[in-house]
Amino acid sequence: MIEALEAGAEAGADALGPAALLASIRSARSAEDAAAAEQLDLAAQWADLHPPESIHTAATFTVAGCEHEEPIAGPGTPLVAEFCIAELGTVLGTTSVSAKKLIGHALELRHRLPRLWAQVHAGRVPAWRARAVAEVTIHSSPALTREAAAFVDSQVAAVTGRIGPAQLDRLVAETIKRYDLATADPATDPEDGYLHVDPRHVTIHDQDVHFAGTVRLEAEVDLADGLDLHQALAHRAATLKALGSVESLDVRRAKALGDLARTQTALDLFQHGHTNRSDDRQALPVAREVVLHAHIDATLSGDTTIFGPTGRLEEGQRLLLLHQLKGWCGDSRTTITVKPVIDLNTEKSAPGYAIPDRIRDHITLRDRTCVFPWCGRPARGCDVDHVTEHDHHADAEGRPQPGPTHTDNLAALCRFHHRLKTHTAWHYRMTAPGVFEWTSPHGHRYRRDRDGTTALDPPALDPPALAPPALDPPDPGAPRIPSPRR
Repeated sequence: MIEALEAGAEAGADALGPAALLASIRSARSAEDAAAAEQLDLAAQWADLHPPESIHTAATFTVAGCEHEEPIAGPGTPLVAEFCIAELGTVLGTTSVSAKKLIGHALELRHRLPRLWAQVHAGRVPAWRARAVAEVTIHSSPALTREAAAFVDSQVAAVTGRIGPAQLDRLVAETIKRYDLATADPATDPEDGYLHVDPRHVTIHDQDVHFAGTVRLEAEVDLADGLDLHQALAHRAATLKALGSVESLDVRRAKALGDLARTQTALDLFQHGHTNRSDDRQALPVAREVVLHAHIDATLSGDTTIFGPTGRLEEGQRLLLLHQLKGWCGDSRTTITVKPVIDLNTEKSAPGYAIPDRIRDHITLRDRTCVFPWCGRPARGCDVDHVTEHDHHADAEGRPQPGPTHTDNLAALCRFHHRLKTHTAWHYRMTAPGVFEWTSPHGHRYRRDRDGTTALDPPALDPPALAPPALDPPDPGAPRIPSPRR
């Protein structure tokens, strides 16, 4: 049946002429823009349903760890009850961070950029353009007042949202000056005494890892700092060449930048690397400690250990090549710690509530990330949660412990989702080692395992008259939506 539908679709596409095909593409884009605009409106309505007053814990004081008001847009936008963000994210199949950004953009546009908001819903400005503007006005430093945001809104709306990043930055800088939002400082800005928007930044795109194991870095620095850095990289690249490197200038400059990050330069190696005196080795500057957790499959052949060509690096959940690991470990100042293999098929337990390191490592390796639907925070930085709550009085009162410290009752949860599970109606259970089934306050269910997150049967709509037809049970062989990697 599916093959017949696909064949029909292909036949229909072949039947269209060039003009009709272009018209269909344009219609599909218009429908996509309309759906994105509607999603923004619905996200704002979701926020309306969850003001801070909707928090069921005491509203007159703050309880440590409980839900609190969440300001997610600029001054003048309504606050939102923090934990409502997670359920929206799971329904959309995205992270809580992405859901928070969606709600924040919707509120920023509706309350502080109303002209742009109206143009989005009139179909004159695509939602993605408006969201790009909202992202800038939300995170402007110093913060834009409602009046300042209204000025940006009027300027952007006048050109129907067609404004690039550089133009938008200049517009925000002008707005900050126009509305006197920064402290006058003639030394910083001698032209008119106002602090301009500071464009300096260093961004490492560690989510976009090349197959060769490299990442892209971009930066904007002071002119003097840039010239100094250029000179330092040129000097170290030349030193590496003098030491016998046959690599290209670009590669040597990249390696020199890594040397600077570790406070170990090629000159250090040249001056101290050819001596066995321990006092010279100690004279080298102390490098900043960077801990990487690498996992490489290995097999034993007699007395020889054979490593596979690829492995996994926990940091960023990325591919690791064996020759890279050898290069890192070949540095004379690298400390290598080899931990014993943990058999994830062997259950582990401990008396009491405290979780020993051997069990924590087991959970970290088994779960890899926070086990909340679509969350990708690395497990090594997460809390280890008792799935069934540990009863601290059970042993003293002679009752069976409902929540033992056992690998079958433990899971990795980031701090936000740990609090969510503790203080809201979200609950989950472990159906198999490393496999979890979550249920949201509104009855949505999700399965989370090492392969990602699968949305299970949705709840019936309320009122019952709007309930959708019964759905077939989920196909175990159906493709899964992978969890985002961090």
